[in-house]
Amino acid sequence: MERKNLHVLLYSLAAALLVTLITGAGILRRVDKWTQDLLFQRPGVASPDIVIIGIDEKALAEIGPYNTWDRNVMASALEALASDPDKRPAVTAIAALYSGETESGADERLAKAAEKLGSVVTAAAAEFGYKVLWKESGNAVIDDYAVLGVEFPYESLRNVTTQGHINSVYDADGVMRHAILFFDGEECGRVDSMAYSAARLFLAKSGRKVKIPYVNSLGQFYVPFSTAPGGFYEGVSIADLIRGDVSPDYYAGKIVLIGPWASGLQDAYFTPTDITQQMYGVEFQANVIQCLLESDYKREIPDLPQLLVLFVICTAAAFLFQKKKVGFSGIICVAAVILGVALSMALYSAGFLTYPTWIPICVIIIYLMSVGDHYVRAAIARQNITRTFERYVAPEIVGEILKEGTDNLSLGGKLCNIAVLFVDLRGFTSMSARLDPEKVVFILNRYLAMASECIERNRGTLDKFIGDATMAFWGAPLPQEDPVYLASKTALEIARGAKRVSAKLKEEIGEEIRAGIGVHFGPAVVGNMGSERHMDYTAIGDTVNTASRLESNAPGDTVYISRVVADMLGDRAKFTSLGGSVKLKGKEEGFEVLVLEELEGCEDDIAPESNGQ
Repeated sequence: MERKNLHVLLYSLAAALLVTLITGAGILRRVDKWTQDLLFQRPGVASPDIVIIGIDEKALAEIGPYNTWDRNVMASALEALASDPDKRPAVTAIAALYSGETESGADERLAKAAEKLGSVVTAAAAEFGYKVLWKESGNAVIDDYAVLGVEFPYESLRNVTTQGHINSVYDADGVMRHAILFFDGEECGRVDSMAYSAARLFLAKSGRKVKIPYVNSLGQFYVPFSTAPGGFYEGVSIADLIRGDVSPDYYAGKIVLIGPWASGLQDAYFTPTDITQQMYGVEFQANVIQCLLESDYKREIPDLPQLLVLFVICTAAAFLFQKKKVGFSGIICVAAVILGVALSMALYSAGFLTYPTWIPICVIIIYLMSVGDHYVRAAIARQNITRTFERYVAPEIVGEILKEGTDNLSLGGKLCNIAVLFVDLRGFTSMSARLDPEKVVFILNRYLAMASECIERNRGTLDKFIGDATMAFWGAPLPQEDPVYLASKTALEIARGAKRVSAKLKEEIGEEIRAGIGVHFGPAVVGNMGSERHMDYTAIGDTVNTASRLESNAPGDTVYISRVVADMLGDRAKFTSLGGSVKLKGKEEGFEVLVLEELEGCEDDIAPESNGQ
């Protein structure tokens, strides 16, 4: 048992290591990201503190194509926001880049409008790329996320506003799930994002601060989106604002985001809330701002601890699947899948982002591996049992054994009540001494073939041939109805069959045979006995010994049975008691021996002739 458990443990460790390594290689990464989106990115309600004024199709139709706009348009929008000193926005963020100076007076007008409005965040943008860094040791390191340059607003606008970058980052599957909180430039230092700058200014007005989210080594953090595309936008156009059609109550005391809201302006991205519809960049900024205002942050658990947990769970699952039956293992598998997803969702609610498919998918893979292993081992076991038991029992009994399962057919035995039959040829030893070996084998095969056919026909288990003797029993390996009758019927058929074989041999080679038979019923230990490499399925105990001694005392063509057999046969049999006249070795006085003469259902011509080839 310890050796078997060690084998199961080693298998479990190997299977768990395999799926863990495959998972760590990133095979499930894309599926897992999609599952995270499905489970976790469920849009809710947009913050009432954030409004969007769009550079939309209406504005493009009224004012003209965006590339023809000068800076007077945005100046007009800021002047409109500042028109009522008591109902100004708390913060205004412009998600459009105004770098470089122009020759017109629009630059100065926009700068003055921003200064008058106050708390304006203007856009900056970095160019990222590859850069070779040389260490003091002389080794070169390639930085694939280096800031190659930063574009800021023109100087007069930069001096009167707060800057925030509008760079974005895609995940490997082309979906935007992260925001860049900041980046560090060699010349400009750290540059915060527009969303962070806007949230910081907004909270500062009430004496609060932004709680810094968990960021990775690149300054990026995971964004739980508040809305699907279009959730923040109420259709307010910059054209409406400039025309004076927007009430100051709409934006008073709020964060106002002004940015492109038209497909032709190419500022839209796929987000986890809806991978079929793009979200405009200005609304992405709104979602990030709400995340910062609410401090709704999720810490992404690194791969290594998740892989270690996965390895432990997969090892335990593989061990259980090997120890339990396939059906019960399936229940465990389903439970593990449900618990894995539930655990990931619970951790998400607690602020931790994990891979929700790792445990479910890997447990399913382990289960399928276990099913395959069970199938292979079961097929091998069935083959071994078929090979073993088809020599002992009828094919239909082999089928019944396989239906019952193979777990109880390993080395070891069990106590059960069986009917045991022994049969032996009389005078065969002296016959063997005077005949040629070829004739001896010919006679023996003819007789043994007949005997085994009778045993098989009556669903008996052929235990062994011992020279010219044969042992068989009924009631094992599976319980049988009326094993005593089957054994007694077989005994009479063999006795009568031996007469037919003897007559045939008399004609062919001038020799005759006679068989003595004994039948007894009682408890015996039945099972595979021997070693793991060499074993026999047999029965041992006093019942077996008694049947053997009944046979050894029986004259030729005679069936000796015990009183217990006679009582179980009852009126179905005709027998003659010999009382205590036959002394069996090892049995006390009074052990009754009877001669079985006839049996209901056993006709004289039932035993077939055999060629015994």
